[in-house]
Amino acid sequence: MPNQVISRENHPSVRRGATERATKDNQRRGTMTRHMTGTREEWLAARLALLDAEKELTRRSDELARRRQELPWVPVDKAYRFEIEEGSASLADLFRGRSQLLVYHFMFGPDYAAGCPSCSAIADGFNGSAAHLASHDVTLSAVSRAPLAKLEAYKRRMGWTFPWASSFGGDFNADFNASFTEEQQRKGGVEYNYRREAAADAERALEGQQTGQWREDSASGDDGGPVAEIAAQCGTDAATYTRERPGMSAFVLEDGVVYHTYSTYSRGLDALWGMYQWLDRAPRGRNEAGVWWRRHDEYARR
Repeated sequence: MPNQVISRENHPSVRRGATERATKDNQRRGTMTRHMTGTREEWLAARLALLDAEKELTRRSDELARRRQELPWVPVDKAYRFEIEEGSASLADLFRGRSQLLVYHFMFGPDYAAGCPSCSAIADGFNGSAAHLASHDVTLSAVSRAPLAKLEAYKRRMGWTFPWASSFGGDFNADFNASFTEEQQRKGGVEYNYRREAAADAERALEGQQTGQWREDSASGDDGGPVAEIAAQCGTDAATYTRERPGMSAFVLEDGVVYHTYSTYSRGLDALWGMYQWLDRAPRGRNEAGVWWRRHDEYARR
């Protein structure tokens, strides 16, 4: 067996000594923790090792951002129409005089009674960001298939001010792989996150089970799983709920031509979900057991 190089902070004797000290200290205080404890010096050594890994991740993230910007631009030839607060609008109109447009594909289908709580948690961070982006030649807008009246009512309930367009009756969401038909579900014709979902996955989605390509880290229970639970919060069934999917698409307007530049889905949206960025830095991390989040105006009702 090859020799292994073990850093000081991970050496068994260091960890054992830290644990023994923690046990004695906690016994003195009448408390107990199962998490490894240590001295300030041991913490600093471990933190510096983690810092190297964090810096490498930052450098890698910077490189991925450059690669996103190097993707070829694809002209958008279809004449999409939307309904916005000011009236009927084209895709170019959604730029609102700027050259760049970021669209969040918000899960709010025509048959939903309320917007998806997961998308709502992500959108809670849009108001402040939209103002900063607007000053930097970028418009941030949500797009959903529900009629505009539903979107506007929900927007008022949530206290949001960012632009939100309705693509009701149009192909925009379907063309950018954020909306699907019942037939696609049943026949396994759903292409989401750059993969075609197997018919078995589509059938499980119809039964209220989570699809493997959508949230790879989710587990489904005998009660229908997290999808059925979230669907109920939207006032619909799992099959109807999963005809919408979350995503984000980027566009640029140059010389009067709109180009599609980028789209991401599923866990590619994690970085946009602000509360998870905080939780990943909290002592217990995400610490999840089922669907714990709610719309921000619902926590007081629990």
